[in-house]
Amino acid sequence: MSQMHDSNDKAPRPGNQDELEHILLKGLSLTSPAQPVSSADLHAAGSSSPEEDEDSEKRPDTDIQGSLGLFAEASQDMATAGVELGLGRHFACVDFCNQAVEKAAQAVSLRHFGRRSAYNHDLRALGALVGAPKEIQDEMDKLTPFHPEAFYVDTPPEEADEVINAEQASVYVQNARNVLRWVKSIVLNL
Repeated sequence: MSQMHDSNDKAPRPGNQDELEHILLKGLSLTSPAQPVSSADLHAAGSSSPEEDEDSEKRPDTDIQGSLGLFAEASQDMATAGVELGLGRHFACVDFCNQAVEKAAQAVSLRHFGRRSAYNHDLRALGALVGAPKEIQDEMDKLTPFHPEAFYVDTPPEEADEVINAEQASVYVQNARNVLRWVKSIVLNL
């Protein structure tokens, strides 16, 4: 009979938890059957170098993959903002800048805290939550009014592109790029 449980066997075999942990930590050898592992062996297999321990103490709940993925989305939004600017869709351009900055700041939150930070579309406040320097918070604040919910309160959607001209949109693109440069230095600092 193979090492698989009989489907009628309701109770786990003794040592299965240790075997599973061993397989997860060290992998499975195809040349020898899994052997029970003592908890001391598991601790040794799971321990890390002093440098890794120091980093985990600094950032116990970091989400590097999530951070990188969200930064990639922010970068894509910046590319889209450039396309929208070229098409003369100035509000759409600035809206993508707003989204890019929000995603970038949330990438920092994932990198530092392992979770997104709760906020109410106030990009300066989000910047403060993730530890952005004052000048970066200032750049972020310039893009806060362009969240669609806030912007459309005073401006009908059909007039949005007329409220912002190409020169203004270009300045907002630069504000967003400055924020993304700061974020890049954090997120890519693996």
